[in-house]
Amino acid sequence: MRTTAGPPAPGPAPSHGAAGLAVVDPATGEPFADAPDEPPDRLDEVVGRARRAWHDWRADPGARTTALRAAADAVEATGDDLARLLTREQGKPLAEAHAEVARTAARLRLFAGLAPRVRRVDDGRPVHSEVRWRSLGPVAAIVPWNFPLQLAAAKFAPALAAGNTVVLKPSPFTPLATRLLGSVLEGVLPEDVLTVVTGREPLGARLAAHPGIRHVTFTGSVPTGRAVAAAAAASLARVTLELGGNDAAILLDDVDVDRIADRLFWAAFRNCGQVCMAVKRVYVPARLHSGVVEALAHLARTVPVGSGLDPGVRLGPVNNAPQLARVAEVTRRALADGARAAAGGRRIDRPGYFFAPTVLTHVPPDSPVVTGEQFGPVLPVLPYRKLDEAVEAANGTGFGLGGSVWSADPDRAAAVADRLECGTAWINHHAELSLAQPFAGVKDSGVGVAGGPWGFYGNLRPFVVHRPQEEGPARP
Repeated sequence: MRTTAGPPAPGPAPSHGAAGLAVVDPATGEPFADAPDEPPDRLDEVVGRARRAWHDWRADPGARTTALRAAADAVEATGDDLARLLTREQGKPLAEAHAEVARTAARLRLFAGLAPRVRRVDDGRPVHSEVRWRSLGPVAAIVPWNFPLQLAAAKFAPALAAGNTVVLKPSPFTPLATRLLGSVLEGVLPEDVLTVVTGREPLGARLAAHPGIRHVTFTGSVPTGRAVAAAAAASLARVTLELGGNDAAILLDDVDVDRIADRLFWAAFRNCGQVCMAVKRVYVPARLHSGVVEALAHLARTVPVGSGLDPGVRLGPVNNAPQLARVAEVTRRALADGARAAAGGRRIDRPGYFFAPTVLTHVPPDSPVVTGEQFGPVLPVLPYRKLDEAVEAANGTGFGLGGSVWSADPDRAAAVADRLECGTAWINHHAELSLAQPFAGVKDSGVGVAGGPWGFYGNLRPFVVHRPQEEGPARP
């Protein structure tokens, strides 16, 4: 395993430029460290090393299993340092950072236990046909800033388990914990099997387009995902794209508002709303609308907000200045178009990238905060009179990652959930995934599948061997 430079430097960071990539603490708005700003022309060397390492790594499945289990142990042993650095650069509360580190180790352990299965095909012909599996080669993993470690492991763990090597590029907003993770894994993975590169664009674009990369896995925005797919097409590399969501929660008319309010709130606001499969809009029967709005607004007004390192904080800052500006703008536009803020609706007057947890009502259905992905602590709550209208509205965007239905009758809710155009539907909860299940979206929410055996086989290609059946010894 290799990082292309040493561990992150502590102390004041230089400005963006030749000296390095400044990393900002979103709780203060000030730089606190720097990471290397790798030039794109380094990628030829990095990918070349990854390809050379691939030949030995793919040849020994038993050694891969042992190494990945040791990698999981190493991540857990360094959990405190990883979690604190993750909170410092990403902003999430420390408890959530610890949970992300634990999930990173769990992914490594899960995929360490998977191996491709040889399948025999019998179609009645006098031929033995076996379907075997082969790795692809160097894989590019391009990771966003909302879950830097967890999403990195979601990409590199199945790729490595399948026998590929990986070049991992984190977001320039959150490179430090990923680089520390790389340093932790150096002692347990062979050299150049996993390489971490950090820097600003066009580093990611050049990595996706590199002719030595055979599979590009990317999580991020729809426009960038399209650009990644176009870049990878030049070398006909495989792509797996998770491009976000605009998940709807539909409440049915028998729902117990007091019972579900806390779960619904955190399904929308965990990690400051910066979750691809978070609830991003809520559809409520008109007679329950005011009660749901007040219950969510009360939670928004009373949740402890602050630095993720402070004890008792449940909600941290938005991760970066551009995203804070986007959250502020979609909220401003909604309010200008007639929406009302039952809670929040503005930045918090303090250093850092804090936006008050916001619950919006009277929101025009064509407002960008409804039709797009706000990716922040802002939740529109919309009334409906007929259930068919709510289902149509839930399906009425270009996204299709997840959705949920909430009801006192789970069977009734399941029947409604079956009508949602998305990759995952939940009943009376939201945004909870097992590492062993597939995760995929429809429409603009992505291409390909992550998670469990499905994600594992996405990093392999079939190899078929035919041979004639034995006809017995030749006659004299």
